[in-house]
Amino acid sequence: MNLHDRISSFAWLGNKLRMYHENCNDPELQSLVVAAGLASQRNGWFTPEIIRTALNNLGSSLTHESLQQWLLVYAAGIEQVKSPKTVGVVMAGNIPAVGFHDFLCVLLSGHKLLAKLSSSDDRILPAIAALLIGNMPEWQEFITFTNGKLENFDAVIATGSDNSSRYFEFYFGRVPNIIRRNRNSIAILNGFETADDLRNLADDIMLYFGMGCRSVSKVYVPAGYDFTLLINALAKYQFYADHHKYRNNYDYNRSIYMVSQLPVTDTGFILLKEERQLASRIAMLNYEQYEKTEGIISDIRETLQSIQCIVSNMALPFSTLLPGEAQKPALWDYADGVDTLEFLISLQ
Repeated sequence: MNLHDRISSFAWLGNKLRMYHENCNDPELQSLVVAAGLASQRNGWFTPEIIRTALNNLGSSLTHESLQQWLLVYAAGIEQVKSPKTVGVVMAGNIPAVGFHDFLCVLLSGHKLLAKLSSSDDRILPAIAALLIGNMPEWQEFITFTNGKLENFDAVIATGSDNSSRYFEFYFGRVPNIIRRNRNSIAILNGFETADDLRNLADDIMLYFGMGCRSVSKVYVPAGYDFTLLINALAKYQFYADHHKYRNNYDYNRSIYMVSQLPVTDTGFILLKEERQLASRIAMLNYEQYEKTEGIISDIRETLQSIQCIVSNMALPFSTLLPGEAQKPALWDYADGVDTLEFLISLQ
């Protein structure tokens, strides 16, 4: 397969994933429908709506135009990959098909994928791979999934926590690698956001139950900020309170802060807490007030290595996303800011 064939194959897949969201009665999609159902049964966080949203976001990014635009600067390097390497990929399982971008990068670069799936998300990506192979059988020799120990690989991409990264560094340090750690996303508000801005920000905060590294876990707000409009915007996700796993987390956090008599704003479905820490618990949103923009710019510079995305309408000396864009990464939005394709091309 040449690069043109690979691009066409993934553009075809993008169309199929968009169809899944709109109408999943396509016969070619039935194995994915079954896999999604099994994933939802096995992992309570993967509701059918969450899975549909995740697959639609993937499909929306996989247009022929976007793929060509993304790969333009890499094309010469990819065409020079004549001897495919086996790339072991250790995938997370916090949101549906969260390892897809690594899957995509390895295959587009001309290398072979050896993927170790998380037990929390081991159904959806194999079904997506089966779709690809059904359309272009040549992919069969490039895709392998394993539940066991990764062996016989030439390079590794591993995604996990700060704790697991130490394990990854010990076991995979002898080969070229990308090892990802904990990251969180933030939003910086100036108080002039529109109602639409805040509704879009609610998606950045709440989608996937706030469990993704691109989920906003903390907002910076001007001193004296009135949270009423933001809480009203978040209310579109009030139905989360009926989800048993989310509700358990909300009730537990609420009881902890009530017993400790620590100040917290209780909306009935999410708790808002003034907190300097970036990471927040499930069903909680941290916030911090600021007097001057210069102060938070200094703070953010100190923690930039722990930040995945910054959402803001403000002009800031950082790469930022508009509200509503955090959960819809473009193909060129690399996790941890590490250019995965450049790494893969360098393996030759």
